[in-house]
Amino acid sequence: MSVEHVVADPVIASVAARAAITTPGVVRLEPGLRGLVTAWTRAARQRWKGLDPAPADGVRVRTADGRVTIQIDLVTAGADQAAAVGRAVQRSVTRFVAEQTGLVVDEVTVSIMDIEPAVR
Repeated sequence: MSVEHVVADPVIASVAARAAITTPGVVRLEPGLRGLVTAWTRAARQRWKGLDPAPADGVRVRTADGRVTIQIDLVTAGADQAAAVGRAVQRSVTRFVAEQTGLVVDEVTVSIMDIEPAVR
C-alpha cells in the first residue's frame, strides 16, 4: 500500500518565497496586479479556514499531473546583473522546495519587475 503525500500550493509558494528573498541580489518580491489578486484570494481562503496566511507575495504555484511550476516576480539590486540573479533564484527555489517538501520542481520562471538603482 502506498501513501501519497500532498503539499498544498500555498505551502509551496511560501517555501519558494523564502528561498527567493534570501537569494543575494533580490531586493523584494513584487506581486504585481495578478499576484495581488492571487495573494488576496489565498489569504482570504486561509483566514476562512482559521489559518494564518504564509507570506508568498510575488509567487504563484501551479501543480497539475504531478508537475510543479513556480512563477516568481521580483525586484533586483542595481549592483547585480539581473540575469545572474534570476538564474540564482531558479536554482535556489528548485533546491529549497525539494528539500522542504520532497517535491521535484519542473519549472521556475523568474520575472524581473524592476531594478533598484545602487545607493551612492
